[in-house]
This record gives sequence, structure tokens and C-alpha cells, in this order.
Amino acid sequence: MIYLTRRERFSAAHRMFRQDWSDEQNREIFGKCSNPNWHGHNYDLFVTIRGEISEEHGFIMNISTLRDIIIEKIISRIDHKNINLEVDFMKGKIATTENLAIAIWNELREPVLKAGAQLHCVRIEETENNSIEYYG
Repeated sequence: MIYLTRRERFSAAHRMFRQDWSDEQNREIFGKCSNPNWHGHNYDLFVTIRGEISEEHGFIMNISTLRDIIIEKIISRIDHKNINLEVDFMKGKIATTENLAIAIWNELREPVLKAGAQLHCVRIEETENNSIEYYG
């Protein structure tokens, strides 16, 4: 079994909040991340796949194929967008990085599988100090 990781970057705005809570309660729970005027991050997304090396071509998946899947399924839909308002795969979810990692996993799992590998991990670095890893 071999593992391959591809990094992509995107910038996006979000607000962590629950609509059924008051602004005061949202600020109490989510702090400055619940700013009603949004805030943003420059995210680093790491997608790790796993599989067996093909004897025919010597890799588990062409890195260009993985890049294309990530760009089509994620980056083109989230880069320079408001996660709460414009990203369809985040509709109805609190825009935490944890929920984002799960949503990205759900968007990538089938396309990666169809391309001949298994999704192993989605890692998102929200800041240089904060990151999330999701293993499905």
C-alpha cells in the first residue's frame, strides 16, 4: 500500500453561527469567528489517497488526475467564495473546518474511487496554527 498526497490552496470567507441562536449566543460560542460581516482564510487542502502501485505505469494514480479531481470537485466551487452562501456542498452546515473536511471528503470519495484509488485523508490547514484531519 502506498500513499500519495496532493496540496491545493483556496481562499474563502465564512461565518460560524447557528441561525436559531442570537448574535450574542453565537459570539459566546464561536467568538470572533461569528462576525456577522464574515471573515476569511487562505486554506491549504491536503488530499491523501492510497492504493497499490500499478505494474503498468508505476504509480497508484497520475498526480494530474488527482489534481483535476480536486480542482473540479472542490477548488472551482469554493475558491474566493462565501462558504455559507455560495458553496453548495456546505448548505445547511455550520461552516466549521471540521464540517468542511467532512463535506470535502464526501465530494471526493467517489471520483477518487472511480479513478482507481481510495481516499485516505482530507487535511485542511485553516491557519498556520490550526488544522483538521478527516479519515472518513
